[in-house]
Amino acid sequence: MKINSKDFRVPPGAKVKLREWPTTVKPFCKSTKQYQKLLEEHVEDLSSLQRLHYASNRYALLLIFQGMDAAGKDGAIRHVMSGVNPQGCEVFSFKQPSAEDLEHDFLWRTTCRLPERGRIGIFNRSYYEEVLVVRVHPEILRSQGLSEELRDEKTIWEERYRSMVDLERHLFRNGTRIIKIFLHLSQEEQRKRFLERLDEPDKNWKFSLSDIHERKYWKDYMNAYEACLSATSTHHAPWYVVPADDKENARLIVSQIVLDTLKELKMAYPKTTAKRKEELKSIRKLLEK
Repeated sequence: MKINSKDFRVPPGAKVKLREWPTTVKPFCKSTKQYQKLLEEHVEDLSSLQRLHYASNRYALLLIFQGMDAAGKDGAIRHVMSGVNPQGCEVFSFKQPSAEDLEHDFLWRTTCRLPERGRIGIFNRSYYEEVLVVRVHPEILRSQGLSEELRDEKTIWEERYRSMVDLERHLFRNGTRIIKIFLHLSQEEQRKRFLERLDEPDKNWKFSLSDIHERKYWKDYMNAYEACLSATSTHHAPWYVVPADDKENARLIVSQIVLDTLKELKMAYPKTTAKRKEELKSIRKLLEK
């Protein structure tokens, strides 16, 4: 079955209702062996395109992963990017802001980690946490050091959406292509994955009591995601809602999205000039002596 990445893209201006977006779709592969073969093909293609991306040095690619706990962000990054040269790719995970982070605007700490031209940057969580977890837990907003005027909850979320969209438009104009992926996990599947983390000793480290605490706010998080996706999916930086209950399917969809984005870029290996060809001839003569 062919994967059409556009099926998962949030149209600009769309009013997102996550209950209308599936957390699972029909498997693209009939067996684990077939899945592994297709993922290997995707990874191989991605590796080839990444070399071209690095050599052409005209664009930067930023992948943003968001999702509830246990949605599979780490696994998707690890499997999909397994064939990428580490020299051309960096992964950053953004957790609770530091004291230094809070002395700057809310986009500062992620802006410092944006990828250079020719490179791929991956954000495991991102500046979007500032309109997700901070919106669900307004006490965090009150502790960020902003004046009362600047943290008016009647206006701050729309203002932050606008700041994010403006930033992404600026980056697009300057050669950065942005892929934003929301791994759409069901509450029941999250429960199963939490139990798995408890049952398997080598996964115990992934679990904390705060994970259970956040489950109480599931509905609030879904509302925050719906508002965020509706306000910030644009032509130049689209959101993709990827069904995440099936990890294998999710990884295939993510890899297809990345491949399609890279294929749309006008990239080419640098051409050798006449002067450079003469230099290479001279080098060959030296080596052949």
